[in-house]
Amino acid sequence: MIEQQTADESVVLVDVNDVALGTMEKMEAHVTGTLHRAISVFVFNSSGDFLLQQRAAEKYHSAGKWSNTCCSHPRSGELNMDAARRRLREEMGMECALEEWFNFVYRAEFDNGLIEHEYDHVFVGKCDELPKPNPQEVAAFRYIGRETLNADIEQNSDNYTEWFKICLKEINQQQNADSL
Repeated sequence: MIEQQTADESVVLVDVNDVALGTMEKMEAHVTGTLHRAISVFVFNSSGDFLLQQRAAEKYHSAGKWSNTCCSHPRSGELNMDAARRRLREEMGMECALEEWFNFVYRAEFDNGLIEHEYDHVFVGKCDELPKPNPQEVAAFRYIGRETLNADIEQNSDNYTEWFKICLKEINQQQNADSL
């Protein structure tokens, strides 16, 4: 199922401890800024390069911006890991082993009036498989080294999604402690 075609899909509402409180229609949650559960996936190749996607022009927010490999919202009753694997297949047409690294809460307001307020679970995987991106979700993809990526974000911050920039800081800290 394609995210663009499921605008009426529900998200899982949570408190600041990630305790499920119920569900809400996805767009309503983004209009009201209600805290809900999300997943973000970072895939690296064997050289340690990040696999990034450029969000499709039709995305309801952050269209055309570069971001992590994929992201979305778990469905009611769906495990976070299962949601991460599902979206990796749906958005990037690929599979790889994933592990959850960390989670965080963030809130970002967008020019179109929508608000991301998410409890985001971040997953990391290694894979040398080339993606087969869904063009309704992904405009382009690229592999990029950490130093080049960090320098580009420093110079062109507006080209990247808000959650990606937050996640990247933690990924960089963890990569410094443990090499991928």
